[in-house]
Order: sequence, then C-alpha cells, then structure tokens
Amino acid sequence: WEEERYPEGIKWKFLEHKGPVFAPPYEPLPENVKFYYDGKVMKLSTKAEEVATFFAKMLDHEYTTKEIFRKNFFKDWRKEMTSEEKSTITNLSKCDFTHMSQYFKAQSEARKQMSKEEKQKIKEENERLLKEYGYCVMDNHKERIANFKIEPPGLFRGRGNHPKMGMLKRRIMPEDIIINCSKDSKIPAPPPGHKWKEVRHDNKVTWLVSWTENIQGSIKYIMLNPSSRIKGEKDWQKYETARRLKKCVDKIRNQYREDWKSKEMKVRQRAVALYFIDKLALRAGNEKEEGETADTVGCCSLRVEHIKLHPELDGQEYVVEFDFLGKDSIRYYNKVPVEKRVFKNLQLFMENKQPEDDLFDRLNTSILNKHLQDLMEGLTAKVFRTYNASITLQQQLKELTNPDDNIPAKILSYNRANRAVAILCNHQRAPPKTFEKSMMNLQSKIDAKKEQLADARRELKSAKADAKVRRDEKSKKTVESKKKAVQRIEEQLMKLEVQATDREENKQIALGTSKLNYLDPRISVAWCKKWGIPIEKIYNKTQREKFAWAIDMAEEDYEF
Repeated sequence: WEEERYPEGIKWKFLEHKGPVFAPPYEPLPENVKFYYDGKVMKLSTKAEEVATFFAKMLDHEYTTKEIFRKNFFKDWRKEMTSEEKSTITNLSKCDFTHMSQYFKAQSEARKQMSKEEKQKIKEENERLLKEYGYCVMDNHKERIANFKIEPPGLFRGRGNHPKMGMLKRRIMPEDIIINCSKDSKIPAPPPGHKWKEVRHDNKVTWLVSWTENIQGSIKYIMLNPSSRIKGEKDWQKYETARRLKKCVDKIRNQYREDWKSKEMKVRQRAVALYFIDKLALRAGNEKEEGETADTVGCCSLRVEHIKLHPELDGQEYVVEFDFLGKDSIRYYNKVPVEKRVFKNLQLFMENKQPEDDLFDRLNTSILNKHLQDLMEGLTAKVFRTYNASITLQQQLKELTNPDDNIPAKILSYNRANRAVAILCNHQRAPPKTFEKSMMNLQSKIDAKKEQLADARRELKSAKADAKVRRDEKSKKTVESKKKAVQRIEEQLMKLEVQATDREENKQIALGTSKLNYLDPRISVAWCKKWGIPIEKIYNKTQREKFAWAIDMAEEDYEF
C-alpha cells in the first residue's frame, strides 16, 4: 500500500495469470439410470440428457413446481433436443425424472460417506488447482484471485419471482472468454483445440477474465480476492468517503429540510427521497427493464402503491407505512412516523395518481446522485447507507457495552449492536432449517448445566456445614475448591444462556452482509482492542484477511 501511486485511472503496470478453470465436461449417466416419457423408457441424446439432469437435480425444490420455471425450462430444453426427441417429448408433465433424481441423491449420500483418504485426495486436487490458477502477479506482488472457477451450466434460479427462472445457463467455452493481462506477461494458453474470444491489455480495469452470460446478457468478471491491495484500498476509500460525509451531514440535512418548502416540485421530491435514504437507509433504486428482472424497487423507483399515509396510527402522528420488494426480492415493511412537512409533501406527490404511477415522477437515481455530487465530492446515495450503518454501530457499542461484563456478555452486546444495523439495512434471512433442532440441543445443555450447578451448590453447602464442625485446614480447603467449582459452573451456564439469547434474536436477521459491506471494520477492531476481546471472536479467518488493513491501522481510540 505504501508503494508509489500511478496516475489517476491506471490500475496496474504488470499483470500475469493462468486464465480461468472451466467446469468439468458432462459425464453421461450410467446405462441403468433411466428417463421415462409417458411411462416408457426413453434414451436421450447427450445434449438433451445433460439438460434433463439439471431439472432432475432440482426435483425436490419448489422451483420445479412453479409454472414459469417449468415453462422456461421446457422451452430451452427443447432447443437442445434432436428432431426425433422434439416430436416425441411434447409435454413436461409426462416426463418422469424420479429415477435420475434418486441416482443423484445416492451420489450425494456416497460423497458424504467418503473415507478420509478419498476426502484428502479431493482436497489435494483443489489445493493444486488453487496453487496453479488461484494466484496472479500484479506489479511484483503475488495476489490471490477470488473466483477463478467458471460456473458450471445449470438452470437459472434468480431471486424472488424472476421472470427468467428455469432458463438454461449455457456452458461457458474458451471462445466466450476475454483475457486481460499485460503485453509483457506470459499470456495464458487456451485449452487444447480452443481459442480465446479476445486477449486484451487494458490496465484501466482490474478484472483478469470476462464473459457475457446468456440469461440477462450481463458481463461476468474474474477479479482479485478481497484481501488484495486493489480491493482493500477501494474498501478503505469507501469508509473514508463516509467519514467525510459525517463532517457535512448536518449541513446536507438542513438543506433538504429547507427544500421541502421549495417552489419546484422536482426539488421537493428530491428532498423527500433524500430524507428517506438518510433516515431509513433505503437503497437509491435504479430504473429496470420490465420483464427482464423481478419487480423490485428502491427509493427513487417507489410507486404510489408502495406507501400508505396515516394521519394517525397507534398513537403516533403522520405515519408512513412502507411495503415493497427491495433488492433480491426481500420485502421491506416498516411503519415510520415522519415530520409533518414530509407527510404533506407525500400527500401532494400522490394526488391524482394511479397505484402503479411513480411516487417521485420528477426524480431518478442519476438526478439525485448528480445533486449529491454537488454537495460533496464523491457523495452518492449509497454513501448514506454506509455512513448510517457505521455510525449506528459505533453509537450502539458505546451504549450497550458494560465495562464490568465478561467476554461472552460483551460479545452479545456487540452482536446486538450489529443487529441494530442489520435491522436498519433490512438484512433478513429465512430462519435456518436446523434452527429448532439446534435450539433444542442448546436448551438441553442449559438444563444439564443447571442440574450440575444445583449439585455443586448442595456440595458447597454440606462442605460449609462440615467445616463449621471440624474447623480444620483440610475442610477449609474443601470449601474453597467447592466455591470455585460453583463459580466455574455459573460462568459456563451464563455463557450458554447468552448463546441461546443471541441465537434466538438472530433467527431472522443476517449479520454478515453489514459486517462485510457497510461497517467500517476499524470500529470493531478498536472496540476489540479497547476491551481486550480477541479479534477472532468478531471476525472469522476470511474476514480477518479482508480487513487486515483495519486490524493494522486502528488503535483503541479510533472514532469513525
């Protein structure tokens, strides 16, 4: 990080790598695994069989019951069939994939039952691939590559109700691949009998490999690992921008409050949208092609149908009720009391509009971001989310950390502070499948520990009585050791109870997203250093690698 900087826009001078690792070729099914059509065995051509296996592998998934998934799959599958197969197979409901599905289940069971030696062999093969393909050289440094393996073909799932679910994700071939490296490097060789689509030497970008996927037509990249200099610096810069916002946020807030009274409708809409982005940490919300993706919105793309206005609700005045699907089709539902001016403006924005009309019809993300750029260099709507997440963590940690608590209790406070951020950012998850079971296990551990504690207390009581009678050194020592045993068991019980509380509160909240993307890691590092908490209690190995810069940089008095 301390080496010389290149002129603006130049990312590297030397870049050398081995190219991507392609998905293994398709292995046809054994003869005894049959596909049935309309009750009769039917042998499929290799191409059609491969696509059929994708469906068979997902047979137990609710996706395969969805009409749109089935329709898209069948349409794409037919494109892979021979003309004979096409004329025979005309109805997906007559296809029987159960035999195939059982075969794959048995295979996955067999993988679980593998011997240590077999597992070791696979591990060694993966390590060999990582050694050969998982690193590149960028400007005299060996750097780890994030995703050097190309995704295998399969069926597209998408998030939420995606209109393209079930479509066939094609196999990516060397002929689809653009390689990016420096002219003076050893250019990676394509697999025998193939050639690359193109070899580029563009040092204004940081990607090593790119291709276009066939479903959305979006460009996919192979990039460096988060622990690399180029990613780490970008991350650091992101938090530095959010810290700059901290210095001028009051001025910006006063400005948008003034703008609620503006004579221009456009300015008022911008000011109310910015208030939502700031107060509720909403995403900005880009325009999207209809029918290309699931119907999700952000702040600027909210429609009239997504909000309800309540002059009074549950004893609070001027309440706005939000209900919409945000990024990845995660539902955002919130009832928020707002200032009277905001409420009146929303009434105005909704006048004479249909439910499907835009709430902010004079506003889009680029207009908003252009305005923000004028207020502070490098400011976009996204920076507010980072700023509000990080400042919330810092405030919550100050409020919730009790200096007298032991380490498990302090970690519970940390997780509670992290939860406050996850709730602000609406980071939800479905309760883990094993949740009930693991809670029961934990509860039985707690019960056993409570019994153990009762026993230890009884033993202490009788030792004390004994010591009263005997009044000798030996019985005194016995009392001391029994006391210590009680204390130790009390601590263990508390640790288990804290764990149970933590798990229960975390049931439907995802902490990882904010921890990795929205929270300045220096806040957590400083907190750990201040209270003597091992950093690995907060960050796992991967996270410690990603945030090595923060662990190195932050002292215990760091203020965001």
